[in-house]
Amino acid sequence: MIQESNIENRQFEGKEHVLNYTAQRYGLTRPNKVCPVMELIRKCQPKTIKEWEDFYWANAFTKKADTEKIDRELLVELGKRLYEKIHAVVIPEWTKAFEEITEYDCIDYIIDVTIRRTYNGFNREKSVIFDNLAKIFPELIFEESNSDLDHAGDIDYVAQVLGTNKIVGIQIKPITANIAFSSYSISDRMKRNFALFEEEYGGKAFVVFSEKEKIINKEVVEAIREYIETE
Repeated sequence: MIQESNIENRQFEGKEHVLNYTAQRYGLTRPNKVCPVMELIRKCQPKTIKEWEDFYWANAFTKKADTEKIDRELLVELGKRLYEKIHAVVIPEWTKAFEEITEYDCIDYIIDVTIRRTYNGFNREKSVIFDNLAKIFPELIFEESNSDLDHAGDIDYVAQVLGTNKIVGIQIKPITANIAFSSYSISDRMKRNFALFEEEYGGKAFVVFSEKEKIINKEVVEAIREYIETE
């Protein structure tokens, strides 16, 4: 029997990290599963959570080729899949890792993240920008963002369109070959910070997903082009 949940006050405590990790890993809260929720809630402009809930059930459709009306049964099914993935995959993987992690693993990991991965990430970002975007858009002058902007706005590079006041912000997100691109989503924090960047600089922020130096979400190139060519 499925328990009814208290939407307004539901707390997950120590379970939150596991739920977030697994849901994102398997794309269970992506727009193709639960609809583009931020887009929908902006249409609703609710004053209460009940108003938003009613609007969601009335207007939510999956964002995929064979679009489907979303109802509670569909979300319950996604919840069951989340539970199955946690117990069939995540718990065995993490249990094995917990049992096998050594002090040397932890020391080597900290050093690896600090030295090698930082160096590789630095070069990957430069390659994505100067070996890809700068060649596609010669009218853009790219500069590394200052540390304050990078921290506050999730922006790695800022570019100005030659001869205009138009500003483009670029966030570069690495992905790995063994994880599906559809599993990645932009966090609410990033969305808020992009909005702050756009408000402060009058520009527009874009996320480039990269595998090594290659741009994976090719559609971002056309989105940037459309933005800089719009009067």
